[in-house]
Amino acid sequence: MSKWLLVDGFNLAYRCFYAIPELTRADGFPTNALHGWMKSLWKLADQEQPVATLVFFDLGGAQDRLALHPEYKAQRAEMPEALRQQLAALKALTRAMGCVGIEQDGVESDDLLAAQAVALARAGHEVLIVSSDKDFAQIVQDRVTILLPPPTANPALGWRRLDAAGVREKFGVPPAQIADYLALVGDTSDNIPGVSGVGPKTAAKWLAEWGSLDGVLAHAGELKPERFRDAVAADTDRLRLNRQLTTLNLSLPTVPAETTAPQVGELYRLLAELEMKSTLAEARARYEQPELF
Repeated sequence: MSKWLLVDGFNLAYRCFYAIPELTRADGFPTNALHGWMKSLWKLADQEQPVATLVFFDLGGAQDRLALHPEYKAQRAEMPEALRQQLAALKALTRAMGCVGIEQDGVESDDLLAAQAVALARAGHEVLIVSSDKDFAQIVQDRVTILLPPPTANPALGWRRLDAAGVREKFGVPPAQIADYLALVGDTSDNIPGVSGVGPKTAAKWLAEWGSLDGVLAHAGELKPERFRDAVAADTDRLRLNRQLTTLNLSLPTVPAETTAPQVGELYRLLAELEMKSTLAEARARYEQPELF
């Protein structure tokens, strides 16, 4: 069994972009996210020693979910221009580091990552998902764990693992009920409205009592507090639609479980071109004196 690191690309890229003060090349080209990106991937590689790292990116569009819910993610702001400018370089650096970049037009990267994670776990590998996205909690199992980034308020905590017990502690339900849970409480980040007024504790209590969203709907007339009974009964179709939206698609094609070597010369060239001097110095130390890391 080997360990694989699966990275939610934009989730980490946004974090790096906002975590580091503005840095630019001499001509004004932004490089702050790139510095953070390299240091984050190196930190995770040092900490976890994976056999390979796969990085998943969105190319835009979530055709299956948009067909069900045209307002899906409609509330999200445009990507900051300074981050957008860095994407091509970020992907080039990722490839040069020996990490495999995976993206598919019209398909959400969350689904691609989830399908790959489950396939690797079935093959006997250990999978660590690098993301703060709660959707991935639904596929946590013995061989699939989430690596949560250090909290902004307390970065000293470092990267933390979220296993099945942690999912239950965090959300009040086990991984198998996460999609149903999100269908009931809603997901503001994806513009999915839940049952008005129903919070995490109520949703978790209903799922513990009735086992699933279908069970909750079948017993709508018995729910407590009673004030939610009519609302849940009236929202049956929409809540089932919510579950379709919150359930990750695990049937997508996956990439072969193969490792790739870093392109050290290309990495040096890119870092020099981007005038990322401190990161280039660290790269030279890492690849020329690996015993130090």
